[in-house]
Amino acid sequence: MAKKKQKPVDFEAALEELEALVERMEDGESSLEDSLKDFEHGIELTRSCQTALAEAEQKVEILLKKDGDPVDFAAETE
Repeated sequence: MAKKKQKPVDFEAALEELEALVERMEDGESSLEDSLKDFEHGIELTRSCQTALAEAEQKVEILLKKDGDPVDFAAETE
């Protein structure tokens, strides 16, 4: 089965939608079927956000390498 190509994610919008899903599920007023649909959609949103973050991190790394030595951000925060 071929993976379908996903459109670019608006990270902030996806995160807001994910937060709304979590609130609705924590409320406990939804039926089991609706909760499962929300959970499935939440997983899709989470994966989309993770992909967007990984792509952003990769772009930052490329930009840092263009301008000179890469910077280890973890070492700077210690």
